[in-house]
Amino acid sequence: MSLTYTMDVFNNATYTSLADAMLPHTQNTYWHEFSEVSRYNVQLNYFEKLWAAWYAFMGNDVLATGIMSFLMHETVYFGRSLPWMLVDRIPALNKYKIQSHKVPSAKEQWDCAKLVLLSHFTVELPQIWLFHPMAQYFGLATSVPFPSILTMAYQIAIFFVLEDTWHYWMHRALHWGPLYKNIHKIHHQYSAPFGLAAEYASPIEVMILGLGTIFAPILWCALTKNLHILTMYIWIVLRLCQAIDAHSGYDFPYSLHQFLPFWAGADHHDTHHEKFIGNYSSSFRWWDYALDTESGAEAAKRRREKKAARAKAA
Repeated sequence: MSLTYTMDVFNNATYTSLADAMLPHTQNTYWHEFSEVSRYNVQLNYFEKLWAAWYAFMGNDVLATGIMSFLMHETVYFGRSLPWMLVDRIPALNKYKIQSHKVPSAKEQWDCAKLVLLSHFTVELPQIWLFHPMAQYFGLATSVPFPSILTMAYQIAIFFVLEDTWHYWMHRALHWGPLYKNIHKIHHQYSAPFGLAAEYASPIEVMILGLGTIFAPILWCALTKNLHILTMYIWIVLRLCQAIDAHSGYDFPYSLHQFLPFWAGADHHDTHHEKFIGNYSSSFRWWDYALDTESGAEAAKRRREKKAARAKAA
């Protein structure tokens, strides 16, 4: 089969996977595949060409997606955690630390990193590897061109809302006696959290709460048949950054919740670790507000005022 014919087929036919339609020259280098993709797909942008060349080079969708997904996850998780580790070593920024008297030591962070890495390789890697065939079964797209920014934005917004709902109820359940003692207690080892500890948890907890991150896009894909894996990647990157920032232990004047009052932020989750109860949501504050599970001094003050008002009315 000629190269021209192969690329014409790719451009004009529908395939269940990118690797089925791309060039089967896996013995060539990645940049050779990139050159060939660029030559016959001038309508694609640079990033789309890089993407298509990767799938062509690997020649196996499950392998290509699995490697890319895991490397993306590790790069983002530790890359986002590193700045917070540096912040902990800058005394001038301690005034922004919520529990300023509890700065994690290098040993604590290293011990945390070891357990997180073990969890990533033993729990999350198998899940990531199985994600592609499961998602593709429901209609996940891996092809080019990519969806529009608007499409990705509204889908990710929906995922944030769905995941936050799942997280609230599952997290709240994990604070029930036996579940807390046998599963969730590990995550609360640090009463003053730090970024690297976002995924410091029991493997069971990692799977339970991680389902919200994965299940929301899968459900959307199953119902609409309209989801690209790039949208999924951007969603996971944002969710990882949110989780790490929420565990950072720092509340700056420019933190997002200062501008979006319904956003949870580090102060919301830091209080949860300090008090060991309440503030169960991940991204937003509305579930805790609506169901009166807010934690902290201000929430306690509002409850006292409500109680006093009811007593006065009676």
